Order: sequence, then structure tokens, then C-alpha cells
Amino acid sequence: MNIADIISKNAVLDNVQASSKRELIQTLSERIAALCDLDERIIFDAVWERENLGSTGYGEGVAFPHARIDGLEKVCGMFARLDEPVDFDSLDGKPVDLVFILISPENSGADHLTALAALSRILKTEGSCEKLRKARSTDEIYTILNA
Repeated sequence: MNIADIISKNAVLDNVQASSKRELIQTLSERIAALCDLDERIIFDAVWERENLGSTGYGEGVAFPHARIDGLEKVCGMFARLDEPVDFDSLDGKPVDLVFILISPENSGADHLTALAALSRILKTEGSCEKLRKARSTDEIYTILNA
């Protein structure tokens, strides 16, 4: 699965502002709802419910909030670089400034996991987080994500 299959160029956000994890998930739910033509409340509720099971704060300033959504037809993702890091209850205790939000159809077990793995591989690649943090535009961020 290619990143371009999950995240379109207009699904890259920069300088996102949020004062809390909840506010960040609300903001991202609103934005991804518009892209995927879904109700933002349904997305927020599903992502927040998943987050309450355990933080999706991966560590090193990265988070992968995600959920499966009934009625969604394909995997849909969004990347956000935050203006200022927020506490995300991450495994390493560090605040988050790079976030992938991923929503998938309810019955998309394999596709959902494949998409999460593809996104995770990007951020595990040495130097990629630093490149994303230093990028000067959403176009540059999108290029890095698809390298």
C-alpha cells in the first residue's frame, strides 16, 4: 500500500494548533470528515473511543489516532504537523507534534493494519521525522511522506 493511496496532497496539514489531545482529535476529525464526506462527530467518537483503550502516541513525538467507521468505503488518512507539541499520553511521555489520523471501513481488518504499518514505516525510517519537522511547506511534507 502506497502512502498516496491513503493520504492525498490536500490531506497534509501544517501549523495545526491544539491545546490538548482532545482538541487535536476534534480538529483532525473535522478536517478528515470533510475529505471523506462523513459526519465529524462519528469520526471523533470512534477515534476517541479507540484512544480511551490506550494511547496511540507511538513515541518520539508521533501519534497514530485511528478507528474503523461503519459506512466508510475506503481507507482515508491525514497527516498533521502541529505548531506546538501537545501531551498525548504517549508511551514515552513525550508530547506529540507529528500525527497521522487514519479511518477505515468497519470490516477492513487487513487494509486497516496494512495502512497503519505503511504509515509507521515512514516514521521509523531514520531521519524522516526530522525531515518532516524541518519541511517548509505542505508540498515538501507530502514529498517526504511519499519518498
